[in-house]
Amino acid sequence: MIKNNLMLGIFLFSVVWASCKKESSDDTATESAAPNILLIIADDLGKDAIKGYAEGSIKPNTPNIDDIRTKGLTFNNFWSNPVCSPTRASLLTGRYGYRTNVKGASDILSPSETSLQKYINDNSTNKYATAIVGKWHLAGTNNTFNPETMGIDYYSGLIRGAVTDYYNWQLTEDGSTKTQNSYITEALTTSSINWINQQTKPWFLWLAYNAPHAPFHVPPSTMHSQGNLPEYTNGMNATPYYMAAIEAMDFQIGKLLNSIPSDVRDNTLIIFIGDNGTVNQVAQSPYLSSRVKSTLYQGGINVPLFISGHGVEKTGTENNLIDVTDLFSTIAEVAGVKSSAIHDSQSFKSLFTSSATIRNYQYSEIKDDNHDMWAISNGKYKLIVNATGDKQLFYLTTDPYESINLLDSKLTPEQTSAMLALETQLLLIRQ
Repeated sequence: MIKNNLMLGIFLFSVVWASCKKESSDDTATESAAPNILLIIADDLGKDAIKGYAEGSIKPNTPNIDDIRTKGLTFNNFWSNPVCSPTRASLLTGRYGYRTNVKGASDILSPSETSLQKYINDNSTNKYATAIVGKWHLAGTNNTFNPETMGIDYYSGLIRGAVTDYYNWQLTEDGSTKTQNSYITEALTTSSINWINQQTKPWFLWLAYNAPHAPFHVPPSTMHSQGNLPEYTNGMNATPYYMAAIEAMDFQIGKLLNSIPSDVRDNTLIIFIGDNGTVNQVAQSPYLSSRVKSTLYQGGINVPLFISGHGVEKTGTENNLIDVTDLFSTIAEVAGVKSSAIHDSQSFKSLFTSSATIRNYQYSEIKDDNHDMWAISNGKYKLIVNATGDKQLFYLTTDPYESINLLDSKLTPEQTSAMLALETQLLLIRQ
């Protein structure tokens, strides 16, 4: 009898232990299966300055960015904001700029906003290790307000919007700011590699290069193919310097990706974006230099977006209307948060594997010392309105670079109907 009871006890213990082990194993498998997320932001990079788009005739040599693009999706209708801070704030919060009050390049984001990284971890039992490396530009000159204030685990980078010298700049890390003399694009990459190598759970790295933002400079010669460039001075052709900065960034992206073990990289989603259009000194046709960065014309807000890696089964071009806010819900859904719409953000994760319509309208805005205006489009028609009530209406289907303001002539019934629909939707968005 004692022997039978002992055998029964051993059997029951074995069953319970095996069950617990399986549950633990399943939890570990779920944790390890969660994809890593690498978001790379290029500064002042328009469609005219990168391969994959028809705009522009001079393109940099970017084999690593090309690899991201050709192995996944190229988005043709991705809208950012016209300048960098609003784009970053909208991505970080999933909310339009008029809600966060970040509408211009010098605006400061409230620390009370919920960051994407905190949202993910609040809704997934702190699943992800999170970091932002590089340009922050949401705190003005306040070095104490950095991503760690908003629940991101680690920050190392540039608090302000730009550097005066790519070889002499201020690095903020671990609560202190120090002068650095290393080439900033390389330094940000090295920080990213070091951080990734330390992680033991799924990670989300937001890598925000300040390249190719001015000042125009000469990168290390091993990182670009623009030849023996003299030091840049005002009045010179800036395009080779701009292209060299993009190529140096691409070189460092390759260094980062090659540092990631193949099994980890296979489990990583890679997102590459430009934060706004090309700066006017280096803008290329068909964009006018007066209709790129800092404007709501297509050259200022219709920017590159490439996505590939884990979970992206489709390749080629994608024509859905996408807002920068939509990256919030999309990344959250990739990370396992079961919600397809958060704040002003619509997830487009479904496009990685199938066809769908994500949104019927896209929206952008700017308010600074020179502008107070907003734009809305349904993909065919686009309306730009300023605070004084001036309006411009374009038919993007046949006039993609906005050369004809339809309001300069009498509208057809179809045009009138389209404009009324855009105005109605604009009121709904901004109410």
